[in-house]
Amino acid sequence: MSSEILNQLGLDPAILVVILAALVLILTIVVIVMVVRMEKVYRRYDFFMRGKDAETLEDKIAEIYETMYKLQDEDMANRDVMKVINRNMTNSIQKTGMVKYNAFDGMGGQSSFALALLDSTGSGYLLNAMHSRTACYVYIKTVENGAPESSLSNEEKQALEMALKK
Repeated sequence: MSSEILNQLGLDPAILVVILAALVLILTIVVIVMVVRMEKVYRRYDFFMRGKDAETLEDKIAEIYETMYKLQDEDMANRDVMKVINRNMTNSIQKTGMVKYNAFDGMGGQSSFALALLDSTGSGYLLNAMHSRTACYVYIKTVENGAPESSLSNEEKQALEMALKK
Protein backbone atom coordinates (compact mmCIF):
# COMPACT_ATOMS: atom_id res chain seq x y z
CA MET A 1 0.00 0.00 0.00
CA SER A 2 2.85 2.41 0.75
CA SER A 3 4.40 1.67 -2.62
CA GLU A 4 1.08 2.53 -4.27
CA ILE A 5 1.11 5.94 -2.56
CA LEU A 6 4.69 6.56 -3.72
CA ASN A 7 3.83 5.49 -7.24
CA GLN A 8 0.83 7.79 -7.33
CA LEU A 9 3.02 10.68 -6.16
CA GLY A 10 5.63 9.79 -8.74
CA LEU A 11 8.44 9.41 -6.17
CA ASP A 12 11.09 6.75 -6.22
CA PRO A 13 11.50 5.19 -2.73
CA ALA A 14 15.32 5.51 -2.99
CA ILE A 15 15.08 9.29 -3.46
CA LEU A 16 12.78 9.54 -0.46
CA VAL A 17 15.25 7.54 1.67
CA VAL A 18 18.15 9.81 0.59
CA ILE A 19 16.14 12.95 1.39
CA LEU A 20 15.14 11.59 4.81
CA ALA A 21 18.74 10.53 5.55
CA ALA A 22 20.00 14.05 4.67
CA LEU A 23 17.31 15.55 6.88
CA VAL A 24 18.29 13.26 9.78
CA LEU A 25 21.97 14.24 9.28
CA ILE A 26 21.14 17.97 9.32
CA LEU A 27 18.99 17.59 12.43
CA THR A 28 21.75 15.58 14.15
CA ILE A 29 24.23 18.41 13.45
CA VAL A 30 21.78 21.00 14.79
CA VAL A 31 21.27 18.93 17.97
CA ILE A 32 25.05 18.62 18.48
CA VAL A 33 25.54 22.39 18.05
CA MET A 34 22.72 23.09 20.52
CA VAL A 35 24.17 20.65 23.07
CA VAL A 36 27.57 22.40 22.83
CA ARG A 37 25.95 25.82 23.31
CA MET A 38 23.89 24.52 26.22
CA GLU A 39 27.06 23.15 27.83
CA LYS A 40 28.74 26.60 27.54
CA VAL A 41 25.72 28.31 29.13
CA TYR A 42 25.65 25.71 31.90
CA ARG A 43 29.37 26.25 32.62
CA ARG A 44 28.83 30.02 32.85
CA TYR A 45 25.84 29.55 35.13
CA ASP A 46 27.75 27.08 37.30
CA PHE A 47 30.70 29.49 37.61
CA PHE A 48 28.37 32.35 38.49
CA MET A 49 26.41 30.39 41.08
CA ARG A 50 29.36 28.51 42.61
CA GLY A 51 29.27 28.92 46.37
CA LYS A 52 26.31 31.28 46.31
CA ASP A 53 22.80 30.94 47.49
CA ALA A 54 19.85 33.26 47.03
CA GLU A 55 20.69 35.13 50.23
CA THR A 56 24.24 36.02 49.21
CA LEU A 57 23.06 37.05 45.74
CA GLU A 58 20.55 39.38 47.35
CA ASP A 59 23.31 40.87 49.52
CA LYS A 60 25.51 41.34 46.47
CA ILE A 61 22.73 43.12 44.56
CA ALA A 62 22.05 45.37 47.57
CA GLU A 63 25.79 46.17 47.77
CA ILE A 64 25.84 47.08 44.08
CA TYR A 65 22.85 49.43 44.54
CA GLU A 66 24.48 51.05 47.58
CA THR A 67 27.69 51.62 45.62
CA MET A 68 25.70 53.06 42.72
CA TYR A 69 23.95 55.57 45.01
CA LYS A 70 27.30 56.62 46.52
CA LEU A 71 28.71 57.15 43.04
CA GLN A 72 25.68 59.22 42.06
CA ASP A 73 26.17 61.44 45.13
CA GLU A 74 29.87 61.86 44.34
CA ASP A 75 29.00 62.67 40.74
CA MET A 76 26.58 65.41 41.82
CA ALA A 77 29.19 66.84 44.20
CA ASN A 78 31.78 66.82 41.41
CA ARG A 79 29.36 68.58 39.07
CA ASP A 80 28.79 71.31 41.65
CA VAL A 81 32.53 71.77 42.11
CA MET A 82 33.02 71.95 38.35
CA LYS A 83 30.36 74.67 38.08
CA VAL A 84 32.15 76.75 40.71
CA ILE A 85 35.50 76.21 38.99
CA ASN A 86 34.05 77.22 35.60
CA ARG A 87 32.58 80.38 37.14
CA ASN A 88 35.91 81.25 38.73
CA MET A 89 37.81 80.52 35.52
CA THR A 90 36.19 83.46 33.77
CA ASN A 91 37.82 85.79 36.32
CA SER A 92 41.29 84.26 36.08
CA ILE A 93 44.09 85.38 33.78
CA GLN A 94 43.65 83.53 30.51
CA LYS A 95 45.14 85.85 27.91
CA THR A 96 48.63 87.29 27.99
CA GLY A 97 50.77 89.34 25.69
CA MET A 98 54.30 90.62 26.20
CA VAL A 99 56.51 92.94 24.18
CA LYS A 100 60.15 93.54 25.12
CA TYR A 101 61.74 96.80 24.03
CA ASN A 102 64.54 99.26 24.70
CA ALA A 103 62.97 102.18 26.61
CA PHE A 104 66.01 104.47 26.81
CA ASP A 105 68.67 105.12 24.19
CA GLY A 106 72.13 104.03 25.16
CA MET A 107 70.87 101.09 27.25
CA GLY A 108 72.11 97.72 26.10
CA GLY A 109 69.51 95.04 25.29
CA GLN A 110 65.78 95.07 25.54
CA SER A 111 65.31 95.11 29.30
CA SER A 112 61.98 96.99 29.33
CA PHE A 113 58.66 95.27 28.68
CA ALA A 114 54.91 95.75 28.35
CA LEU A 115 52.79 92.91 29.73
CA ALA A 116 49.03 92.48 29.24
CA LEU A 117 47.18 90.17 31.67
CA LEU A 118 43.50 89.66 30.75
CA ASP A 119 40.63 87.38 31.74
CA SER A 120 38.22 85.67 29.32
CA THR A 121 36.21 88.89 28.84
CA GLY A 122 39.30 90.92 27.88
CA SER A 123 39.42 92.75 31.21
CA GLY A 124 42.53 92.97 33.33
CA TYR A 125 45.77 94.92 33.63
CA LEU A 126 48.55 96.23 31.46
CA LEU A 127 51.98 96.47 33.11
CA ASN A 128 54.76 98.56 31.65
CA ALA A 129 58.22 98.19 33.19
CA MET A 130 60.86 100.62 31.92
CA HIS A 131 64.45 99.90 32.95
CA SER A 132 67.24 102.46 32.94
CA ARG A 133 70.78 102.27 34.24
CA THR A 134 69.81 103.72 37.59
CA ALA A 135 66.15 102.81 38.12
CA CYS A 136 63.16 100.78 37.07
CA TYR A 137 59.76 102.40 36.57
CA VAL A 138 56.61 100.24 36.60
CA TYR A 139 53.24 101.52 35.45
CA ILE A 140 49.93 99.71 35.54
CA LYS A 141 46.82 100.48 33.50
CA THR A 142 43.37 98.92 33.74
CA VAL A 143 41.69 97.30 30.73
CA GLU A 144 37.92 96.72 30.61
CA ASN A 145 36.47 94.50 27.85
CA GLY A 146 39.52 95.10 25.67
CA ALA A 147 39.49 98.89 26.04
CA PRO A 148 42.23 100.58 28.11
CA GLU A 149 41.38 103.28 30.63
CA SER A 150 44.03 105.67 29.25
CA SER A 151 46.18 106.12 26.19
CA LEU A 152 48.79 103.46 25.45
CA SER A 153 52.30 103.49 24.09
CA ASN A 154 53.07 101.50 20.92
CA GLU A 155 54.55 98.62 22.96
CA GLU A 156 51.51 98.53 25.27
CA LYS A 157 49.19 98.47 22.25
CA GLN A 158 51.15 95.55 20.78
CA ALA A 159 51.00 93.60 24.06
CA LEU A 160 47.26 94.26 24.38
CA GLU A 161 46.60 93.14 20.79
CA MET A 162 48.63 89.96 21.35
CA ALA A 163 46.60 89.13 24.47
CA LEU A 164 43.23 89.87 22.83
CA LYS A 165 44.03 87.56 19.90
CA LYS A 166 44.43 84.57 22.23
